[in-house]
Amino acid sequence: MAEQNKKKPNPIDAHVGGRIRMRRNMLGMSQERLGESLGITFQQIQKYEKGTNRVGASRLQAIASILEVPPAFFFENAPTQDAGPGGGLSEDSSMTSVMEFCSSQEGIQLNRAFVKITDPKVRRRIVDLVKSLSADDLDQ
Repeated sequence: MAEQNKKKPNPIDAHVGGRIRMRRNMLGMSQERLGESLGITFQQIQKYEKGTNRVGASRLQAIASILEVPPAFFFENAPTQDAGPGGGLSEDSSMTSVMEFCSSQEGIQLNRAFVKITDPKVRRRIVDLVKSLSADDLDQ
């Protein structure tokens, strides 16, 4: 059983890595550029983003500075200790899918374009349009 746990990233490490990837992508920054800023290889950034390697506190502080967010950003909506009898860590599956979408190319493009819309009425109509389209898809 201990052997299986070694192969699977810790959920907190994976979450922090996903938040690093999401923010890096939002800024349009490559893994290579982030790695160069930190004095490490892009392969190390990949390992952080996958949760394979843990990010130390000082390194996380440096990443936060480069990505222009507070260190707490990486822990927002992190998996929490499950109060159930089995223990372990759990994460809301809807939050996981939101994070995955926001980290995807489509999610990043949509976010970048949406925040450039300054008229609140237009933004509201876009949200309403997307909701209506997603409701139509559910009916089919």
